[in-house]
Amino acid sequence: MAEEEAGGAERMEVSTELPQTPQRLASWWDQQVDFYTSFLNHLAQLVPEIYFAEMDPDLEKQEESIQMSIFTPLEWYLFGEDPDICLEKLKHSGAFQLCGKVFKSGETTYSCRDCAIDPTCVLCMDCFQNSVHKNHRYKMHTSTGGGFCDCGDTEAWKTGPFCLSHEPGRAGTTKESLRCPLNEEVIAQARRIFPSVIKYIVEMTIWEEEKELPPELQIREKNDRYYCVLFNDEHHSYDHVIYSLQRALDCELAEAQLHTTAIDKEGRRAVKTGAFSACQEAKEDIKSHSENVSQHPLHVEVLHSEVMAHQKFALRLGSWMNKIMSYSSDFRQIFCQACLREEPGSENPCLISRLMLWDAKLYKGARKILHELIFSSFFMEMEYKKFFAMEFVKYYKQLQKDYISDDHDRSISVTALSVQMFTVPTLARHLIEEQNVISVITETLLEVLPEYLDRNNKFNFQGYSQDKLGRVYAVICDLKYILISKPTVWTERLRMQFLEGFRSFLKILTCMQGMEEIRRQVGQHIEVDPDWEAAIAIQMQLKNILLMFQEWCACDEELLLVAYKECHKAVMRCSTSFVSSSKTVLQLCGHTLETKSYKVSEDLVSIHLPLSRTLAGLHVRLSRLGAISRLHEFVPFEDFQVEVLVEYPLRCLVLVAQVVAEMWRRNGLSLISQVFYYQDVKCREEMYDKDIIMLQIGASLMDPNRFLLLVLQRYELADAFNKTIATKDQDLIKQYNTLIEEMLQVLIYIVGERYVPGVGNVTKEEVTMREIIHLLCIEPMPHSAIAKNLPENENNETGLENVINKVATFKKPGVSGHGVYELKDESLRDFNMYFYHYSKTQHSKAEHMQKKRRKQENKDEALPPPPPPEFCPAFSKVVNLLNCDVMMYILRTIFERAVDPDSNLWTEGMLQMLALGLLEEKQQLQKSPEEEVTFDFYHKASRLGSSAMNAQNIQMLLEKLKGIPQLEGQKDMITWILQMFDTVKRLREKSCLIVATTSESESIKNDEIIHDKEKAERKRKAEAARLHRQKIMAQMSALQKNFIETHKLMYDSTSEMSGREDSIMEEER
Repeated sequence: MAEEEAGGAERMEVSTELPQTPQRLASWWDQQVDFYTSFLNHLAQLVPEIYFAEMDPDLEKQEESIQMSIFTPLEWYLFGEDPDICLEKLKHSGAFQLCGKVFKSGETTYSCRDCAIDPTCVLCMDCFQNSVHKNHRYKMHTSTGGGFCDCGDTEAWKTGPFCLSHEPGRAGTTKESLRCPLNEEVIAQARRIFPSVIKYIVEMTIWEEEKELPPELQIREKNDRYYCVLFNDEHHSYDHVIYSLQRALDCELAEAQLHTTAIDKEGRRAVKTGAFSACQEAKEDIKSHSENVSQHPLHVEVLHSEVMAHQKFALRLGSWMNKIMSYSSDFRQIFCQACLREEPGSENPCLISRLMLWDAKLYKGARKILHELIFSSFFMEMEYKKFFAMEFVKYYKQLQKDYISDDHDRSISVTALSVQMFTVPTLARHLIEEQNVISVITETLLEVLPEYLDRNNKFNFQGYSQDKLGRVYAVICDLKYILISKPTVWTERLRMQFLEGFRSFLKILTCMQGMEEIRRQVGQHIEVDPDWEAAIAIQMQLKNILLMFQEWCACDEELLLVAYKECHKAVMRCSTSFVSSSKTVLQLCGHTLETKSYKVSEDLVSIHLPLSRTLAGLHVRLSRLGAISRLHEFVPFEDFQVEVLVEYPLRCLVLVAQVVAEMWRRNGLSLISQVFYYQDVKCREEMYDKDIIMLQIGASLMDPNRFLLLVLQRYELADAFNKTIATKDQDLIKQYNTLIEEMLQVLIYIVGERYVPGVGNVTKEEVTMREIIHLLCIEPMPHSAIAKNLPENENNETGLENVINKVATFKKPGVSGHGVYELKDESLRDFNMYFYHYSKTQHSKAEHMQKKRRKQENKDEALPPPPPPEFCPAFSKVVNLLNCDVMMYILRTIFERAVDPDSNLWTEGMLQMLALGLLEEKQQLQKSPEEEVTFDFYHKASRLGSSAMNAQNIQMLLEKLKGIPQLEGQKDMITWILQMFDTVKRLREKSCLIVATTSESESIKNDEIIHDKEKAERKRKAEAARLHRQKIMAQMSALQKNFIETHKLMYDSTSEMSGREDSIMEEER
């Protein structure tokens, strides 16, 4: 019987038109005890015959033969009746809830900004057009290929998870009839067929032998037909491959181009056929012609024709499985079960894991089909998606290492599937709890970057490989995906595993803390600029991840405190050199500071401090939760060592100041670029902003005088304030001026920048509004320019649309150009000239614009700071900086030098500092009775600096400044500060009503005087201009008359000629 049927099968290959053959073959298979062996036997006979002509195949005939001799019999065997009828029934049994469309490269995808759980949730064009999201705010993207439509996934959307096509109960079906179950016979057959089909696909896909097939497929007499197969890579250019083929194969340009196009598209192609020796010779020729000093040779293999045929058919069989699974959930589940089943007694992993682990060795075409197989099976069934994710995480390290060593794009790597699993909230929680996926990812990061660790175990990316680091970013992205949705419910296990992951992440930050230290070049300019881009790029990649870790920690008070303790320990471990080194003593105003002997201008300094900045972020979140009071339970006061915590961020800010003062000119452009990114919107949230916060933490916990002495010491300005600078060197004076200005600016930011939730009593919306106000104070801007200057969160949102209409009005575009937002008048009062996110250029522009505006409105040009919001309780002591002894000494010294005609030391920052001190005292006096207010800035500023005869207080020095001609531009600001002195004095005397009335009438009176003066000046200038114009016109008229008189004869002859010409023209008409 078996022989007869086998003979029938062979005849079927010869005469494919016999209609009864598929049924007969199906019934024969049904009688076999071992389907796998008989199935392989059938393939061994047919596949090499069908795929015989690999070099020039008749694709249509191939497909027809496969369909008739293999797929149709399989379908008959599966369904037990006409497959066309069965598949049609399944097709109309109801709509699937999941779309599951796999995107091709270049295809348009849509993400709803209002409803998507995260930016990775996307819709295909059809689903988007049939969904509610087309009326929402959305973003369009171009897919790089390999993505997956999330329509129907309830975890991907806040609202509207289904389009009309995939909504339950649509397509004329009820919810109950949505899933048409298969009968038991079909399910039993699927359980018999699918494992054999999958096993064959996997075995042939990962088959390594070039000359031999597996023993079970070797039933035919072996022929001597081989192929020389060329594989695609991403290193050799199109032209290089064409050139190599032409030289090696001695073929025409058109043939070489045809081969190259096919290789680029499919990943491999047979370029020569013949005996083994001929193909081997062609292989060596291709390799030798493609190799050069900078490039490896092309990847070429010699494969037996039957190996090639079976590998090609295995992929076609994969496409057939895709089609069958698309009809039924039962089919998908049976397929997944077969893929996940481990062979008893075998050490090999399950079939799907074997495929994943082989992925990096596969060529492009094979990868695409196998990934589609995963999409259409595991990713369409949530339960099996979880099992697949667990297998993926089990082999995550190996998969990522293979990808990093590979040269193919991420879009065709199995590692790109991580986004489909890690961004599903329930799945992410499960992987953290059960497999500690955060630790797995962070450990992988450390394992793939060992060559970039120096002897101190710090990263150093000098001479880095851009391609390799680009691949490492994919691992960092996975960390972002797993953290993108914060958990709403915390189990004890989730808390424990997250903390384990956080500790592991701190190891990476420890390797970054203080990496790539630099020293100031003196004497000679640096010869070669060091590589700086890699470290900054990693910082950019980590920005949102750092913020997400902090937000996860802040979900739970206990968790936050433990995370703070771990981070604090890590910072202290990195600061051991600071604690053990030699000390220096600084004394000023009766206060003493003993600190480490260190100078930014002489010693090593690094701009990379992610550990310190993470600690600052956690501290702010502790403040926001009101849990600072419990901090001593986890970090005892004696272990806290706030001076150590402040030290490194302070050094970083000093480095920036010295770069501005041009002390680091000889270090080249690399340092300037780093400083730029340090303060740029792409990095500042986790660099510059956090350094300011850490200094605010220091100011809130340290004695204010000690804190200021530390600042003076690190800015290397202690001598400048201890004694008079005896130098005529203008460059040195300019340098000191710049450093003092930069130091005062940082002190202004420490005291005045409270727009961070947890530092000041503000909301995120108020923070965004303030950013927008200060951008529009520079100039009116279009939407895109504002968005570009605002930091994005993990969902790529800036919060712009929620608040823009509160602070600005949209001015529609004219005939050309674009519409811009203009600031509302009431928002102008929030303008702060010393806004800490302004660059030097923006600061100048904003100041110029606001002074110009006030001038046009006939107002004075004073630009005082707006009243800042209150500090949170944890930061309330920061204001004590303003009225401590050392601050008063600094201000008095600066003012004394400003009024000294021989001194060139003058800085605008001193006026802002005075204004902040007076504003703070005014606000406190307005809120509380005078006897309860201990903040006494006014009293100390109006107190004499010494008992000497000519001693003067700050208020008196300020009066003197008004008369200095060079400071004409600051006159209005000085007047405003003097009025504030008066206002605070009256408030101290409890004359609130008089103060309000007097100051109001005084300001009105001043406005009127200024207005009248300006009016008279404008009138005088206009009159002078009129008289000047009259005089010029009279002179011109006299000259004209004189000219005509002198050349009277010429004018007469000219008029005669013109008269003659006119008469001639009239005749011609």
